[in-house]
Amino acid sequence: MKTCEVKGNGKPNRDQIENLEKILSEMPGEDKIQKNADIVKSLGDPTRLKIVYLLEHGELCVCEIMTALDKPQPTVSHHLNLLKNAGLLKWRKEGVWIHYKLSDPKLPENLKQLIKPLK
Repeated sequence: MKTCEVKGNGKPNRDQIENLEKILSEMPGEDKIQKNADIVKSLGDPTRLKIVYLLEHGELCVCEIMTALDKPQPTVSHHLNLLKNAGLLKWRKEGVWIHYKLSDPKLPENLKQLIKPLK
């Protein structure tokens, strides 16, 4: 195990600083980090995860999602808007109803891979 080499001045040594600079230079920019955080936050709710898993099977109308979740239209629309604003959903309007689908069909599988090690 690597030990910290902080000296009496309370700062990392030159090699540690160079390593940190390399790591930081390879990190995504602040905009990308914020976008990623928004996506993770949008998935951090059981209702929204259920919506993603429902849409894994194809496009659904809001009325179908309401029925599947047994939740009122304003609640479902709120959750759908959060997912849509995070870029996870595509939508189209048909009459008074909006139909939603995943913007990336691989999203449910990626989620399963992400949480698999945490079980």
